[in-house]
Amino acid sequence: MTRTSPSSRIGSRPCCIVGGGPAGLMLGYLLARAGVAVRVLEKHGDFLRDFRGDTVHPSTLEVLRQTGLLERFYGLPHRRVDHLGVHVGGRLQPLIDFRGLRPFDHLCLVPQWDFLNLLAEEARRFPGFELRMRHEATDLLWSEGEVAGVRVRTPEGEQELGACLVVACDGRNSLIREAAKLRVREFGAPVDVLWFRLERRPEHPEETFALVGAGHMMVLLNRTDYWQAAYLVPKGGAEGFRKQHIETLRRSVRESAPFLELETAALDSWERVKTLEVRVDRLERWHRPGLLLIGDAAHAMSPVGGVGINLAVQDAVAAANILWRPLRCGDRVGQEVLRRVQKRRLPPTVLIQAVQLQVQKRIIARILEESSAPPRIPALLRALLRFRAVRRIPARLMGYGIRRERVRSP
Repeated sequence: MTRTSPSSRIGSRPCCIVGGGPAGLMLGYLLARAGVAVRVLEKHGDFLRDFRGDTVHPSTLEVLRQTGLLERFYGLPHRRVDHLGVHVGGRLQPLIDFRGLRPFDHLCLVPQWDFLNLLAEEARRFPGFELRMRHEATDLLWSEGEVAGVRVRTPEGEQELGACLVVACDGRNSLIREAAKLRVREFGAPVDVLWFRLERRPEHPEETFALVGAGHMMVLLNRTDYWQAAYLVPKGGAEGFRKQHIETLRRSVRESAPFLELETAALDSWERVKTLEVRVDRLERWHRPGLLLIGDAAHAMSPVGGVGINLAVQDAVAAANILWRPLRCGDRVGQEVLRRVQKRRLPPTVLIQAVQLQVQKRIIARILEESSAPPRIPALLRALLRFRAVRRIPARLMGYGIRRERVRSP
């Protein structure tokens, strides 16, 4: 923790956003669009990192439509998905169906780096926006008990950047959250995920779906020319799995998806496989004087449902709606204002995490038990899922969530 006086703030701006992910760049764009001078700090030199969340749901598409960015977004390389299923017991069972929902009846799979580059390019159109790459915020600056800025590691060395408000959007491993010493509620997760790519051939299935068998589960995301595969392993089991020969993973993939028999040869080493440590947690308080946390920095989400990007974007929209006026006027952003952001976004976060935890505990964990019998879908549920109206229920919760945010900043 670094203490500083107001006079030592360097290049102070009303708002400093730590983290150039979906929450940080969307908030930076909306605030700059509303006339606020805002600086975004991103520790990497670009956005090119594999296996980040790539699922853009209808709730985010609606935000893009409201801001006039939807047409440009649809110009990015993407694949539209209007239904999801699970392959179990030798048959593909439709589970989730977006068709018929309004105003958007699909979600989009789009490389996250393309989405982030789009937001950054649009934000740069406004004179008050500044994006600093290779700037890693490592600590908070304090003045008279309030956050007054951040200490930053840059290519030119350590710097201190002042700000009237710091917004941490630096992900589930947030250094700012640690520096602020905010209490975290850990909910645990029974699984981790191994991510990898496999070639996709024209004769392969078109769907995006999960494959479930006795003791194993894998999700295949159709990315047109390749499959983005998520292979689920019991919590803490990834390291032990990696100590085995890579053929162990290849064999399991072939057993789950026989049509990928030839493609698994590309998995020639564990270097081609990334591990995602699944965590579900939530801050008890998302703010301190002069500091606000949103997105994964405030609440780490499970990959169940692929809602991470979309919840982060909803947080950013709500924060912009509440913060733009005091920031543009140069007023001090008090605790009550910051509390309003948490109060607005806490209910949907709690609900979605509760659903994710139940899915993890009651479905995924049981599937991954070594003694698990071949899973099957109960006859009554299978009969209900024949109706599209039933399949739309999880689609609406997953795609639109609750308490949808509308862009109200000018």
